[in-house]
Amino acid sequence: MGPRILITGATGFIGGRVASAASSFSTLPPASSAEPAYVRLLARRPPTPSSPPTPSGERGGPETETVQGDLRDPDSLRRACAGIDILIHCASAIGVDAELARAVNDEGTRALVDAAVDAGVTRIVALSTASVHGRGPFRAAAPGTLPLAPVSATSRTRAAAERYVLDAGGTVLRPHLVYGTGDRQLMPGLVRLLAALPAPLDGGTSLHSLIDVDSLARTLLGAALSPRTRPGPYYVDHPEPVPVADLLAAADGLLTRRRGAPRGPAVDIPTARALLAGLPFAQHHLDMLATDHWFADDRPWRELGCDPGPGFTEGFARHAPWYRTQLGAS
Repeated sequence: MGPRILITGATGFIGGRVASAASSFSTLPPASSAEPAYVRLLARRPPTPSSPPTPSGERGGPETETVQGDLRDPDSLRRACAGIDILIHCASAIGVDAELARAVNDEGTRALVDAAVDAGVTRIVALSTASVHGRGPFRAAAPGTLPLAPVSATSRTRAAAERYVLDAGGTVLRPHLVYGTGDRQLMPGLVRLLAALPAPLDGGTSLHSLIDVDSLARTLLGAALSPRTRPGPYYVDHPEPVPVADLLAAADGLLTRRRGAPRGPAVDIPTARALLAGLPFAQHHLDMLATDHWFADDRPWRELGCDPGPGFTEGFARHAPWYRTQLGAS
């Protein structure tokens, strides 16, 4: 019999993709050592009465069930972990106040890991972020070469969450920028930034690590199921870094405000900082764009046999129609 998997954050941007992949044998990565026998999805809202467990084989995959739970409710976490072999932890609070970030990311992950260990879970794989290292420049940064230096409440509490997973012998995956259908942060934030400027932004020459959401989801599942997965942190990004000009061009293509209007000389980052001095969100994005954030780790692709997916140009083109719909572009 295959393993029994619990996925947290299963209704979120990334966790939802992991849940979909885990629930269908046809999408399992080649690194998998066994097909899941059962997938349990943890959701903060109760499952609808019309959504009972899906029997194994009914959709070409394992039995799948959604249960109610919250990272701030340790009793619900103990119930969710009962009888589970593998935990894939994708839930987190991002862009919230410091107290909520601490309650969910820090204390909630500690309670979840404690529940998993007590339940006899044999493998823990957690989604984190490369922002636990703070701001760059990071150029082809290899695993184990960077200190933890988080600068926000979100990244500080996610760094704390990593420690509970690692202390339990688990594996942490750290993407940098994630794009794709369902993204409410990266590309919408860049479009908002560009819309606030009177002309296109010249971002300079920095390089950035990105991965599309579907490739990241498959890698999380692959790390959970592969016999070659090691304890410790992995960077998980497409092997080819993306020039900032390509990233900004993709965002600019989603922007309608300047379409058909005269385009003045591009604004460089120092000028943009001055123009948008009163907008904290803009300063955050400009700080990121100004320096290299390139993380180099081929282990997910070389050792685990996962697929990094398409490069940014091809990958973004697949998701562009969804972005245009969401952002009101045509």
